[in-house]
Amino acid sequence: MNRPSEPAAATERPSLQKPAAADSATAAGPATEDEIRSIGLVRHSLLALVVGLVTGFGAVGFRALISLIHNAMFLGEFVVRYDANLFTPPSPWGPCVILVPVLGALGVTFLVTKFAPEARGHGVPEVMDAIYYKGGVIRPAVAAVKSLASALAIGTGAAVGREGPIIQIGSALGSTLGQLVRMPAGERIILVAAGAGAGIAATFNTPIGGVMFAIELMMPEVSVRTFLPVALATGTATFIGRFYFGMQPAFAVPHLAPLTADTTSALTLCAYALLGVVTGVAAAVFIRALHLAEDVFERIKGPYLRHALGMLLVGVLIYALYQRYGHYYVEGVGYATVQALLLGQLSAAKLLVLLFVCKVLATSLSLGSGSSGGIFSPSLFMGATLGGAFAAGLAALHLPLAINIPSFAMVGMGAMVGGGTGAVMTAVTMIFEMTRDYDIVLPMIVAVAVSVGVRRLLSRESIYTLKLVRRGRTVPKALHANMFLVRRAKDVMDTDVVLAPAAMSFEEFLASPEHQGRMRHLAITQGNHIVGVLRVNTGLRRAVQGAPSAVTLGDIASRRFTVVREDDIVYNVIQRIWRKRAWMALVMRGHGVPRPDNIAGVITKEHVADSVASSTKVYPA
Repeated sequence: MNRPSEPAAATERPSLQKPAAADSATAAGPATEDEIRSIGLVRHSLLALVVGLVTGFGAVGFRALISLIHNAMFLGEFVVRYDANLFTPPSPWGPCVILVPVLGALGVTFLVTKFAPEARGHGVPEVMDAIYYKGGVIRPAVAAVKSLASALAIGTGAAVGREGPIIQIGSALGSTLGQLVRMPAGERIILVAAGAGAGIAATFNTPIGGVMFAIELMMPEVSVRTFLPVALATGTATFIGRFYFGMQPAFAVPHLAPLTADTTSALTLCAYALLGVVTGVAAAVFIRALHLAEDVFERIKGPYLRHALGMLLVGVLIYALYQRYGHYYVEGVGYATVQALLLGQLSAAKLLVLLFVCKVLATSLSLGSGSSGGIFSPSLFMGATLGGAFAAGLAALHLPLAINIPSFAMVGMGAMVGGGTGAVMTAVTMIFEMTRDYDIVLPMIVAVAVSVGVRRLLSRESIYTLKLVRRGRTVPKALHANMFLVRRAKDVMDTDVVLAPAAMSFEEFLASPEHQGRMRHLAITQGNHIVGVLRVNTGLRRAVQGAPSAVTLGDIASRRFTVVREDDIVYNVIQRIWRKRAWMALVMRGHGVPRPDNIAGVITKEHVADSVASSTKVYPA
């Protein structure tokens, strides 16, 4: 991903190739995408405020809908009151609760197949696809269908999260507004990212995490003009979420003893790093399990049968856990299990390992068969159970370490999210905001870094990018500053430029020994004026062969050139070439009126490409 901060140090990666439609547009015809003018930072920020407002209320309505469906389907009560951090009471349906996920599957399949296929799955890959391949265009229907389908899935027990849907809902709202108000694709994409960040912030009460999520996974550019709209949307959505859900963090956590600067703490920190290794392997397993489930279920042709079968297996699983351990555990978002772990109410290593395996299985069955929901919440569940089991195992060894099961569960949550999604900064900041325990940040950073490193050794693609790669879509995996954009024109230009009069015949020019068989860049002059440019290559030589000898350089010269100065940065040079639809930029010395004698060199698209290639040497392979 490429992120400029300011034009003088920009890292944006503009393309120099215009769509064919741009060349055929006329002044009287409709404007192409590239000709749409910027709406300006103020208007853009106001629209982002609207996106945050609507997304915040959307998150409130989405959670209310989940609550209503959950209470109706599991308890037979038509009430909205529902705390996901508490275990669901035993259902009055008894063993028939197994069929609740199946009923939800039928409704989800109907909504997805009839109205919006994009609403299937965990949502984030579809948003990334819209950003990188569709100019930020998402169909307005996606927001409505995703809301209903995901609420139905989560409410009836699918082992998926509510963050993926609200990310896609917020993004769809941002895209819709960006389509209603005429703006360039780049500004529409920022509204899409703003909607995504606002959605996740309102859902988890994590404003910093929402901004970091948008930056790490959604924004092709980071600068003041892009950060401000995202921050406004995220802040607005968070305020609305807090107004309705309260100021408290997503999880209640008892005070944890901080790591002190001694040998025991250093060894404990090593234990957290080892947990990072475990969660990195687990993240790779989860990624593979999810896509294996998708491949297996794709062999079942009927979407209704496919999804109903998957959710029947999930229903059997949750009922079996209830019969054996007294709770449904893996149904829905699973926050009750995470909360119980953080409060020290779950500590049996064998049970925690079993719950981890069951959650991997339940989430893979849910999403693989066609459900609609996110993978963030399941990752929190998996990380918490894995971290708790790891700590319980260490405690059983009676090592001289400060082992605290809730601490390791918290770190496991961040490490699993970071390893699986690749959004490492988001994982650290969100877990901190969700628990508000600063003392956990240091071990969290260590574990998340190790986790993502191990996962990349085992699976180069994250859970988000692998789905896109399987479709033939690739997205950037790193945050790269486009260092070539801050170079000066004089550092990029080709000084081998020939001044030639417009009246000279092309045949006469080619007859000169110094021009034979060589690529030449020409500035065509008429008196003391520059009237055109020409690039003489093999193709041009062949094209003009057999033409009348009277053909002059002025006849075949192109007027599509622009003028830049030696000290202009490449970012501005590219912008001028783009706006002028120029073949070539003539680089001038000084600051006066451009004259032939002041030409210092030329810059073509090939020179820009060479500059891009040379700038990548600073990045690890």
